[in-house]
Amino acid sequence: MKTASFILVVGLVTVATALQAQVPPVDEKGVALGGYDVVAYFSGKAIKGDARITADYEAATYQFASAGHRRKFRKNPTQYLPEFDGYCAWGVGAKGATFSINPETFKVIDGKLYLFFNGPIDGVNVNTLELWNQHQDDLLKEAHTNWTVIKGSN
Repeated sequence: MKTASFILVVGLVTVATALQAQVPPVDEKGVALGGYDVVAYFSGKAIKGDARITADYEAATYQFASAGHRRKFRKNPTQYLPEFDGYCAWGVGAKGATFSINPETFKVIDGKLYLFFNGPIDGVNVNTLELWNQHQDDLLKEAHTNWTVIKGSN
């Protein structure tokens, strides 16, 4: 009985986490990337920032895991900002559309941060980073072309 209860709880937590994992690039409170530290991505890790260590940039509040990361960001914010204003890179490239992202699903390419959707769609988990990796060169070109149109229509 304990095992069945444990499995049920783990399953519910997993589903709840997956459903909550998708975030807009900037939420209704102005917090960017679900509060993840944009500087940390460049060390190969997705790390949740501290709500007490922040910096504002272009109408968004960025949270950082350390004061050192905040200092790096303040010196050159554009170096750390995600491409496509933080929308899913695969969505921009493959679909010409903006999708929310899972801030733990990312890739740094040539010193630029790309974020991706990774979660359930109609009951099936879709990790767009995996799709991106299959055709990265083509999707990268398409994404930059599409972003010009998407950005211009906003």
